[in-house]
Amino acid sequence: MISENAQIILNSLDSSIVMVDPNSQISYLNNSAEQLFSGSHNQLLGCRIQTILPPNSPILDLIKKVQNTASAVADYGLTLDTPRIIKQIINIQISPFLEDPKHVILNIYTRSIADKIGKQLIPRNAARSITALAATLGHEIKNPLSGIKGAAQLLDPYVREEDKELTKLICDETDRICTIVDRMEVFSDKRPVKREPINAHKILERVRLIAKSGFAKNINFVEIYDPSLPFIDGNHDQLIQIFLNLIKNAAESINHDHGEIVMKTSYQHSVKFALPGQKSQFHLPLAISIKDNGVGIPQSLNELIFDAFVTTKSNGTGLGLALVAKLIDDHGGVIEFESEQGRTIFKVLLPMHEKKEYKSVCDAI
Repeated sequence: MISENAQIILNSLDSSIVMVDPNSQISYLNNSAEQLFSGSHNQLLGCRIQTILPPNSPILDLIKKVQNTASAVADYGLTLDTPRIIKQIINIQISPFLEDPKHVILNIYTRSIADKIGKQLIPRNAARSITALAATLGHEIKNPLSGIKGAAQLLDPYVREEDKELTKLICDETDRICTIVDRMEVFSDKRPVKREPINAHKILERVRLIAKSGFAKNINFVEIYDPSLPFIDGNHDQLIQIFLNLIKNAAESINHDHGEIVMKTSYQHSVKFALPGQKSQFHLPLAISIKDNGVGIPQSLNELIFDAFVTTKSNGTGLGLALVAKLIDDHGGVIEFESEQGRTIFKVLLPMHEKKEYKSVCDAI
């Protein structure tokens, strides 16, 4: 019913396009709709729309209205929330199909593209801010701290015994601050990232083994992998660091005996981004998500979570996610997250290695 050329155009859109026939069955959906409803084209085609929407969804009433009146309708700020879909606010336009008004076309988009890009720029901007901060800290703080510690050590033989605890405290605290500054020096490294074709599933398996041998030994891991996933254009060691930090964060957020971390990979056909002020788009088709069933991230931290020294842990430095943001930015990727009580998902979008002579992930396993 929809021509091949039209399908190519529809698959390039960021909004989700779904066609529903008079029997409420899905007769067409584009790539963005597959991602929205977390299913493949073959899984969703022919399904009744009622099976993938929340019960009593107002969208069902809007579909009936369009089928009965052959007139377009629109609604804004609707909540879409099912076990299949992360809770999100959507706008929707429903129109009759010109060739057959009993068929209706749903055009669904989550918030505005500008809002989404703005959210993805939060970690990117945080990464660049901390890079500048790290370059300053190394010189402006570390050198004076060495002098403070040296002075405390010189004073130590001359102070009363009951005051030696204070000189020891000064030395211990200067060492602790120097350690934090040392950890931040990686942020000021501006050398270009050496990239090569990387098997995402081997990276995740390595990280899982590290986690299971230590901090996540009592947590159940679930792997949902796309077997035909192409290679990442990335750096092996930095990708290990990125996903090890995300898995560690996920594990530390779980405070019960039924902890679960889900690692998922997928290829997203239509995921393209354009930065504000730039016309060119960049393609980030490789999606790797880490989902946990921990306590979630407080909403008050949503726009600060990638900043340095922001943490929900009593003994944390707040540098883990800041480092993740910096390394992903160095790869030309983006990271986004959704969090609520009992569920947090971090999704990393990365570029694909373009050389065709390399095989897909499934060929290398």
